[in-house]
Order: sequence, then structure tokens, then C-alpha cells
Amino acid sequence: MKISHTFTEQDSVVDLINEDYDILPVLSRFSLPLGFGSKTIGELCVESDINVEVFLLIVNFLLSGDIDSHRLSVVTAREVAQFLHNSHNYYLQYKYPHIRTNLLSSLDPAHADINPIIIKYFDDYVSEVEAHFHYEESTVFPYVKSLSEGKHDSSYSISIFSRRHDHQVESRLAELKNIILRYYSTSVPYRMYDVLVDLYNCEEDLKQHAHIEDHILVPLITRLESAK
Repeated sequence: MKISHTFTEQDSVVDLINEDYDILPVLSRFSLPLGFGSKTIGELCVESDINVEVFLLIVNFLLSGDIDSHRLSVVTAREVAQFLHNSHNYYLQYKYPHIRTNLLSSLDPAHADINPIIIKYFDDYVSEVEAHFHYEESTVFPYVKSLSEGKHDSSYSISIFSRRHDHQVESRLAELKNIILRYYSTSVPYRMYDVLVDLYNCEEDLKQHAHIEDHILVPLITRLESAK
């Protein structure tokens, strides 16, 4: 649920989390250490060498759905790209292996014929995500770096990325979730319920990731292109 409150650097980090604990994975992708105490957002960002404007732009966008045009004008595409790079590592090195482990433990031995199909569907989904992330890591992010250094490769533009950013990866995860919900029975349902919670959370998280790309990164890169 979107909230109307806008957080500032004077707000407590703990108050931010209590407002919507779904923001916790986002904080982890900023590599913020736990043990917040009574620190404000501004204090924590200074201690962690994070641009507070980038942090607040992303966090407030995810919480409210609104873009702060002032902050968008003062942050850089490279800083946002770094956050997205951290997000890629989070998904591929932690989140998806974690879900796969839980999925394996939740499969019912009575469905020896179906279980390999379920796992293959998940693995195929992760492979699609990896291919999507690889394109960004090998093409989009280096392009951002070049633009930021005053170079402009006229053979590429961010409009190419926007045209192919069709979110089909998200739909495949929705299909997997639907298959389990509608057709998979198990003698230990609580385990599969846990997996479903992970899948729902991951689906929403990946949508937010795409929204950051579409509504923050793309406008920032477009601004750089126009300046060249």
C-alpha cells in the first residue's frame, strides 16, 4: 500500500522501517549495516558513504509512487545504476538461491512426476532474469559510465533499452505462482505456503526494480543524452 508521507534526512531509520517493513530488502541493497540505534536517515547515509539524495529519491518513490523532481535533478545516473547493480547481486546471489532451496524442501515426494517440472520452470525463470540483468550489466551500465565521462556512442541510446523492457520476466514468475496455487497439492502445505510468500514478495520486488529503471534511470540517462 502506497503511503503519502515523504521521508527526509531528519527522520529516524527505524521509523522508516516501521512505516513499511517491505523497505528492508531495499536497505540491504544500499549495504546499510544493522544496529541503527536512534540514527537519522541522514546520519546513516553519511556514515555509510551513501548519497542521501539518491537514497531518499528511491525510498520515497517506492513508498509513495511519486517522483521527487528536485532530487531527480540533483542525483546522477551512475549512482542509480550502482544501486541497480547491487540489486542484481541481491537477486542472483541471495534471493533466488534462497527461494530454490525452500522450493526443493517443500516438494512432496508423492509428486515425483511433477516436481522436476516445477524446478525446471523456476530455473528457466531465473535464467531469463540472468539474461535480462546481463544485458543491463554489459550494455546499459557501461553506456551510463561512458555518458557520465563525456563520451557518447551514437550507435546506442536508452530508447533501445526502453523498447525491449517489456517485463516478460515478471509474467513468467506470475505463471509459476499460479501453477503452484491451482494445481500443486502437498502433505506439508506450510512449507509451500512459505515458498508462495517468497514468490509473491519477489514478484512485487522485481516490479519495483523495473519501476526504478523506467521512472528514474531512463529519465536520468535521457538527460545525459540531451546534454551531449
